Amino acid sequence: METLFSTDGVPEKDRFRHWRDVCEDRIVPMAQNCLDDGPFQAIIQGANIGGLSFTKFELSNLRASTTPRTLRHENHKTDHLFMSMVLSGTVRADQNDRSSTDRAGDFAIRDTNTPWTIDHTGYSEVLAIEIPRDRLERVLGSARQYAGLTVGGDRPAAALARSFLCDLARMSDRLTPQAAERLAAVGIDLVVASLAERLAQDVPRPVHGSLVVQRAKAYVEANLHDMTLDPPQLAAAAGVSLRRLQELFQEREQHISDWIWHSRLQAAAKRLADPGFLHLSLGALAYGCGFASQPHFSRRFKERYGMSPREYRHRALSPPIAC
Repeated sequence: METLFSTDGVPEKDRFRHWRDVCEDRIVPMAQNCLDDGPFQAIIQGANIGGLSFTKFELSNLRASTTPRTLRHENHKTDHLFMSMVLSGTVRADQNDRSSTDRAGDFAIRDTNTPWTIDHTGYSEVLAIEIPRDRLERVLGSARQYAGLTVGGDRPAAALARSFLCDLARMSDRLTPQAAERLAAVGIDLVVASLAERLAQDVPRPVHGSLVVQRAKAYVEANLHDMTLDPPQLAAAAGVSLRRLQELFQEREQHISDWIWHSRLQAAAKRLADPGFLHLSLGALAYGCGFASQPHFSRRFKERYGMSPREYRHRALSPPIAC
């Protein structure tokens, strides 16, 4: 990661101002103040990996808050969420009527749409990862359900996510753009699985089952283009075992693989009937819905809709005949 800011060599009177400027650029505008009278010391490192922004902070004795006033700042970001992972030390935080004391290994999601307060008492190191809001909300629902909720670092999914994301940050300068994009997507999937596992603690089992199925189906809708999408991958994204996910689908008289193919075909039919996709060849449209080849797509589509994709598109987009 690249060093973006260090108090070393900066006149003491200018340190805090420079710190706030970099924080506002990397995170969001915040009200900040030191919790002791000693000279302010801090380091900020950063890297951009596959659409994700990684920022590592090393600091001591600081309080940072977003407030109704900072939320209205022109530089405020509303279309992203921040994953805040404690690497060392202790961080106390408040958001959405949730208070927590996060220790090394723990992480939480900060919602940029509601105020938060974070206290760094003593020395701490924190890795903040800026994630597009829709990448989490389209699978897990509104961020209000989990923002400010601590995910313990001792949980299996969280431990795996922490290890993967820290390694990803360390190797950021050695990744090709294509590899960075793929690995960032894996990292987000691990974060989703960790949050789903944590949310399951607080939800009654019948309700939790419905939420898991809802998340799994949302994940399918968001990843139809992925030709490797299969039940084991879907179970990992939903934060449950494959066996448990199979049970939940069977309770609803459905099979996971059938649902995936149903969703692919349904999305393809919608795109065939949409003039906005008319520029796409049938092959490109098939690949975009996760089919490995156009013949495979055509065969599956005809079995489902009783006509070829070409015929379906022609009928759907032909102007009605006037009487």
